[in-house]
Amino acid sequence: MSRLMILGAGGHGKVVAEIAKLMEKWDEIVFLDDNEKLREVNGIKVIGQFNDYRIYKDRYNYAFVAIGDNELRLKLIENLKKEGLLIPALIHPFTSISDNCQIHEGTAVMAGAVINTNVIIGRGCIINTSSSIDHDGVLEDGVHISPGVHLGGTVKIGKHTWVCLGSNIINNVIIGSNVIVAAGAVVTENVPDNVMVAGIPAKIKKRLGVIDSE
Repeated sequence: MSRLMILGAGGHGKVVAEIAKLMEKWDEIVFLDDNEKLREVNGIKVIGQFNDYRIYKDRYNYAFVAIGDNELRLKLIENLKKEGLLIPALIHPFTSISDNCQIHEGTAVMAGAVINTNVIIGRGCIINTSSSIDHDGVLEDGVHISPGVHLGGTVKIGKHTWVCLGSNIINNVIIGSNVIVAAGAVVTENVPDNVMVAGIPAKIKKRLGVIDSE
């Protein structure tokens, strides 16, 4: 039997669980969550906390990390893999995805997403509701594409970057790692690592994780 543990029973976890149900690949689905008050979410049992996956790994052969923190999500995926658990990609049936795409383990693709030909999406990404990624795009591990985001063709996005609600990136742009693209931004030129950009056109507003000596 195929059984799935979902780490995270918050809002994102609820959406992920519904996708897993619709995929009809698992005989049983459960949550793990560090909120000790949770016992059940939308009819799915919460059987323990995040670190309890080691206790249940012999019963539940699949696991998925459903938390928003990009870096932590990837770390947990690595921990699960070390324990021998299988990490699926979860893809909502109401999506349009080219057969020539690569979508790697631990990635969730939400309802209404459109992913065109020759796109490569790394591990542990979130492709959220009604977003689109045009041809030949490359998303590295741990990228979060928020609802209503649109990426032009041949866009490349580095690890752990978060592209926020309703923003747009024109074709051929390269976005660095650990970047935040603010909600509603329109990105028309390359963006370096470790910054937040905002506005139309998007400009650097601050550096992230860097001590400003000025």
